Amino acid sequence: MSWIGGKKALRDLIVTLFPLYYERYIEVFGGGGWVLFHKPPGNDFEVYNDFNGLLVNLYRCVREKPQELINALSYCLNSREDFEIVRNALSRDSPASDVQKAAWFYQLIRYSYASGLTSFGSQPHDMRSNFPIIEQAHRRLAKVVVENKDFEKLIKQYDRPVSFFYCDPPYYMTEGYYKNVGEEGFTERDHIRLRDILMQIEGKFLLSYNDCEFIRNLYYAPNIQVEAFTRINNIKQRYDNGAQFPEILIANYDMHEREKNAPSQLNLFDESNINI
Repeated sequence: MSWIGGKKALRDLIVTLFPLYYERYIEVFGGGGWVLFHKPPGNDFEVYNDFNGLLVNLYRCVREKPQELINALSYCLNSREDFEIVRNALSRDSPASDVQKAAWFYQLIRYSYASGLTSFGSQPHDMRSNFPIIEQAHRRLAKVVVENKDFEKLIKQYDRPVSFFYCDPPYYMTEGYYKNVGEEGFTERDHIRLRDILMQIEGKFLLSYNDCEFIRNLYYAPNIQVEAFTRINNIKQRYDNGAQFPEILIANYDMHEREKNAPSQLNLFDESNINI
């Protein structure tokens, strides 16, 4: 699902950098769930969390009431007038059912410009094409715990030596984008609060951020790994084709331990194996 700050472009890389062993996977800033849906489902205990109540309600309805959600979406209209009606209903906290609110919210995501939820996208889209995706997501979320908590409370609740937290918070100096999707805003104090709690955990964490001096200084500490990457900048693509966005991944473990523990392959033509 398209979402502000979604990790579609980096999900392959992120999953390869997961720690070698963990029993609990906790996605602290779940958003569109790109990493959760991309990681192989296993025997680990999985948690999806987001502070946006409308987004969490949508995920809970996908998990628990997929057919009711599909029925509610069957007759929605791809029109500016209908878009504004739905947006206004959600902004005033309508007393509608959880399924109806989930359908409205999904409608806003699909029909808004760049999934920003604020302006009508004016693009053709067949809502029915999403129904198989909703059914697949329902099956994938069957055993996933869905939470709607502040990140600090969530991390403290699920922290264990066998816990692994993937964190994708609002990026520094881009927090304003999230105020339009039900967030009250992520402040500099919150970035520092996140650092403080992550530095205290018993488990492991992998953190994705924009590459900037403030964040690098924040996590400059012993036993903390920082690696830089780039991806296509979706926001700038409209006027600067091929623009790259610098990002960093931060972890309190060796991000390449999977690679180092992969079984080596014997090369039959390696000179060390040739007897002359």
